[in-house]
Amino acid sequence: MTPTDNESTPPDLRGKVALITGAAARIGARIARTLHAEGVDLVLHYRSSADAAEKLQAELERARGESVHLVKADLLDAQAPALLMQSCSAFRGRLDILINNASSFYPTPLGEATEAHWQELMGTNLKAPFFLAQAAAPLLRASRGCIVNLVDIHAERPLADHPIYSMAKAGNAMMVQTLARELGPEVRVNGVAPGAILWPEQGLSDDAKRRILERTALARPGTPGDIARTLLFLVRDAGYITGQIISVDGGRTIQQ
Repeated sequence: MTPTDNESTPPDLRGKVALITGAAARIGARIARTLHAEGVDLVLHYRSSADAAEKLQAELERARGESVHLVKADLLDAQAPALLMQSCSAFRGRLDILINNASSFYPTPLGEATEAHWQELMGTNLKAPFFLAQAAAPLLRASRGCIVNLVDIHAERPLADHPIYSMAKAGNAMMVQTLARELGPEVRVNGVAPGAILWPEQGLSDDAKRRILERTALARPGTPGDIARTLLFLVRDAGYITGQIISVDGGRTIQQ
């Protein structure tokens, strides 16, 4: 196919369907709002944040009725991928966009890490996204859709006291490349690697936050909107990009 004069016109996302894991709050909710504003209907996964998920659904459906379907699931459950795909099929009979956003994050210092930590961190950050992508592949191939994984800049630079999390995200980064090769040419697979966007829910000291920002070229934190806009670019505008991970980190990875 040869390029056309209307290449500058972004593809229309109205009528597309996206599944977003961990969508009830924080970055997941911002992604949901951004895609919904583009006309995308949403299947929003949550595990325990029912109140937040229902409030988000109500907010979005005030703008466009019956455009959001909620699904509760524990992604560590082996039946979760099939349940989520059944929900997508029942909702609109299709899936165009899979956003692997759900993640567990907490420290596991060497000498204190347990097998339970390993199972949860590897499960949510690596195992669940892989098996969900595998389950979604038939629907995504049919729609010539795409997958975006939320990776992490610490997939390349290990975070102190977080060895299991860092290893899991390193595997997630390789998953982006592997799935891009396995699912092409029908399905594109890319990733977004956030830096200092939202501070961990368990909190950091002011001194720790200051040290992080001092090692960031832009010397300030980003916002969930920075992630959502980058993801929108990969979904809507990047038709010839696959197997790539964009760092949205204010230049953290170029600093010493």
